[in-house]
Amino acid sequence: MSSSLGIVVPAFRPDAERLGRYVRALDERLAPETIRIELDDPEPGVVDALAALPATVHAVDRRRGKGAAVTAGFEALATDAYVFVDADGATPADAVAEVVAPVLSGSADVAAGSRRHPDATVSDHQTVFRRLLGDGFAWLARRLLDATLYDYQCGAKAITADAWAGVRDHLYEPGFAWDIEFLAVAAALDYRIAEVPVAWEDKPGSTVSPVRDTLDMARGLFVARHRARLIREDRLHRLLDRGDGAALVASERSTDGDGTGGDPR
Repeated sequence: MSSSLGIVVPAFRPDAERLGRYVRALDERLAPETIRIELDDPEPGVVDALAALPATVHAVDRRRGKGAAVTAGFEALATDAYVFVDADGATPADAVAEVVAPVLSGSADVAAGSRRHPDATVSDHQTVFRRLLGDGFAWLARRLLDATLYDYQCGAKAITADAWAGVRDHLYEPGFAWDIEFLAVAAALDYRIAEVPVAWEDKPGSTVSPVRDTLDMARGLFVARHRARLIREDRLHRLLDRGDGAALVASERSTDGDGTGGDPR
């Protein structure tokens, strides 16, 4: 049974005040061993503004992408379980606690927060266009992947350290498509995945482009299916595989030390 928890918050030019409130709420509600903010391309003064938080701040001077940031954060943790949450705070701390519960209890290896689950509570400010794109993506993913979920992109996912050790070397997507690859790989490796309905509120100022990033995630979905089939030793996908590219953990090792980190609390 897992006991200690590490939280990773990937952030690209965040609203420092909003992020600060969210980190304090996470710390109070979940009492994690550590919270690590993976901060990409911060604006002047943001690192200093976050310095007083109960968190380690690891800042780099470029935009790595969400997937690369979460991977780097998980690699830096030394706890029994890991969870990442999006920096906008759309998944409140109480809901994050529900997401990590099956992983901490040992009833699941991976847990995925879900906005589209029938039992989820959603305060939605998205446009109809964005909702339709998200619904269409989820519909397609359910038909292509072994992980049959209502929602693949909600910004709250947890995993045991042992399961991360199995998943990590199969992850290549540095951007928003990382979520779908993460779940596809976990399912292909036969890890137990729990889908947890959450309370969720769409936040203004999202850095997700409805068209560009949805197209990128659609591409990532087919790539994730391919990599999952490779894990399953599918003969056709082995023939189609070009074997190019490096896993994110390998890329992280090759660029380690190019950022500025905060001191652990």
